[in-house]
Amino acid sequence: MENTRIGEVSRETNETCVNLSLNLDGEGKGEINTGAPFFDHMLELFARHGFFDLSVDARGDIEVDYHHLVEDTGLALGQAVRKALGNRAGITRYGFFVLPMDETLVTVSLDLSNRPYLVYNAEPPVTFVRDFNVNLFKEFFQAFANEAGANLHVRLEYGEEPHHVVEAVFKGFARALDAATRYEPRLGGAIPSTKGTLSE
Repeated sequence: MENTRIGEVSRETNETCVNLSLNLDGEGKGEINTGAPFFDHMLELFARHGFFDLSVDARGDIEVDYHHLVEDTGLALGQAVRKALGNRAGITRYGFFVLPMDETLVTVSLDLSNRPYLVYNAEPPVTFVRDFNVNLFKEFFQAFANEAGANLHVRLEYGEEPHHVVEAVFKGFARALDAATRYEPRLGGAIPSTKGTLSE
């Protein structure tokens, strides 16, 4: 049995304060409090469907809008993944998932290559769930990709209801990340690259 892989991050600025802990080898337990209920819901889905134990206590200037809170939580999550993975030896590296949610279908693919890049084509026709602009999640995933060193592609194949679209994105992201971070026994603990490194 491999050692438990945990990343912990504390990030404080004039705009936000984020304390986050991620266990890649967890049971899907989420303890989430960001002050934005819809965002909490998405992070809880991420934890449950990726089998990650995720704790997030975050505060931000949400009286302005949710932008800083969402982006900085994405930064912290990416940093936690980077810390938990270490040198990335023995991991599968690639992950993808195609997820249906009622009328919606989303594809998420990622490569934990240490070469950050985001392609995000998942904006629904309607962009608000109550007072939350779901297009802010593009900033979340950009921040995550930058800090985790992930090449991340998110595509809405079709779908209309914004809650369904974003829920499918987060569930698909969780499943793809779970697949990419799993150990591949055939590697024998080697780095999953012909270069012999996944360094920056």
